[in-house]
Amino acid sequence: MKEKKRFANVIAAVLLLMSSGMSTAATLPANAGYEVGFSPNAGALDLVVKAIRSAKSSILVAAYTFTSKPIATALLEAHQRGVKVAVVADQDSNRKQYSAIQFLANQRVPVRTNGHYSILHNKFMVIDGQHLETGSFNYSAAAASKNAENVLMLWNVKPIANSYTQEWQRLWSEGDPVGKTY
Repeated sequence: MKEKKRFANVIAAVLLLMSSGMSTAATLPANAGYEVGFSPNAGALDLVVKAIRSAKSSILVAAYTFTSKPIATALLEAHQRGVKVAVVADQDSNRKQYSAIQFLANQRVPVRTNGHYSILHNKFMVIDGQHLETGSFNYSAAAASKNAENVLMLWNVKPIANSYTQEWQRLWSEGDPVGKTY
């Protein structure tokens, strides 16, 4: 277990350096940890849903393609139990087909789409301001069942979560609100 925590701290420090442009290592809390999941069918979807269900106060989501009913349902359940949920997603990829974006907006979950880039290719969630879910895993059925994708869940990594929160806020501020359609 000590080896796992040490490795988690190394991974988290590298991610922090990459996201912040810092040139020196950052210290992370001693209780930082990680979990990984892969798809298809090797725990990626389950890990994302587990992370959502762990939320006590907030979930900030940045998404590219968002068609996953299990993830949308878990976010709605979090919203209904009083967790502040907000989603910003790529504008073009969420117009073409069924989108969980519209489903969540119809349930009064704050949602915005951002069309300022060729693609908003982010896939991350900041949970309770201290946990970070990231990786290549799109929030889609294809990601869970057909594609080779990954999820990295970093627990208790507030310094990294802060960097992702700042990026999420920037993307959110550029976005356009999605209103209810029914």
